[in-house]
Amino acid sequence: MIGRSWDADAYHRVSVAMDEMAREVLDRLPLDGTETVLDAGCGTGRISAALLARLPHGRLIAADADPAMVAIARRALPEVLLVDLLDLALPAPVDAVFSTATFHWVLDHDRLFDRLAAVLRPGGRLVAQCGGAGNIAALRAAADEVAARPEWRSHFVDFAPLFYFAEVAPTRERLARSGFVDVECWLQPFPVASDEMLSYLETVPLGPWAQRVPQGVRRAEFVASVWALTPGDTVDYVRLNITARRG
Repeated sequence: MIGRSWDADAYHRVSVAMDEMAREVLDRLPLDGTETVLDAGCGTGRISAALLARLPHGRLIAADADPAMVAIARRALPEVLLVDLLDLALPAPVDAVFSTATFHWVLDHDRLFDRLAAVLRPGGRLVAQCGGAGNIAALRAAADEVAARPEWRSHFVDFAPLFYFAEVAPTRERLARSGFVDVECWLQPFPVASDEMLSYLETVPLGPWAQRVPQGVRRAEFVASVWALTPGDTVDYVRLNITARRG
């Protein structure tokens, strides 16, 4: 499912910059505290812990495809599955699926939504957010420009970053085909700043590019060159928000 590797320790530290986005999504999920909820793409579990706190008499099933992420999440969460969301199966349906910053790493959204529908009970809710159309457009353009320079070009032969920033209309159609109703999708610009911007860029949005460059001074130089070429002082995120119910 996820076409890149992760430095989970670095992610756990620097992804705090994305917490505001995630907590806004969490606020959209109505809960009475007794539900069973799946966190689809839990990462290192920091936002999952906030979700778990809203389930004092319920159950949280967290899931992620990256072993290092799962290892950290298991330190704080009672139930964490190591599973590709495209192969997701559960022994009993859940009441809700929550997800942030994950679906854009999944290239097959048709199968993704089929799998999520299959684990939701009828009437169960899906509340999610991921990168949408236009996400990191300026940052991506800067990264591609730097990668094309002679001193970097050899590292990017046949390079294509494995992410999918979906449009609203196709997402609505896919969700409906997968059996979801009351579907709402919208794009939301959400600029993000970080106190550790270069580390954040290397670990999160520029990860697909940075991992093509040898680790150490050269990688840091590449990331700094991209950031110097990027306008403004924030990462130009555009988020695709999703709310729906299983029919």
